[in-house]
Amino acid sequence: MSKEAAILRPDQLPVNDRGNGARTIPLVTRKCGSTSMINGITAFEPGAKIGVHFHNCEESVMILEGEAVAEIDGTRHNLKAGDTTWIPSNTPHRFLNESDKLMRIFWIYADVNATRTMVATGIEQTIDDEHEKAKRL
Repeated sequence: MSKEAAILRPDQLPVNDRGNGARTIPLVTRKCGSTSMINGITAFEPGAKIGVHFHNCEESVMILEGEAVAEIDGTRHNLKAGDTTWIPSNTPHRFLNESDKLMRIFWIYADVNATRTMVATGIEQTIDDEHEKAKRL
């Protein structure tokens, strides 16, 4: 069974408000036919951060713009544009923008059924559900 390729243009796609100064544009998802991975871009305003969480699959994040702090399993890593992480499944992590400029990341989950579990609350939801429930900007 063949599938049709997709060209995705972030400036023409919906933006999800993640709260706390973070905005996400989902790119490759099951909506465009993916059966094995999902990815997208998240922008962090100065001072923005996402709570510590983990996923049920591997994740890779590349810093596209600005400077980031990645907290991975309790260790802080200072990152700049082009730096890329690989995070094993079930590893607590988060990204923060402690600078005074915009920071953007490109993220990839190695499973189309990826979930996010927030460490502070134990609440788990699929990334698909998270995107569906998000406020659109």
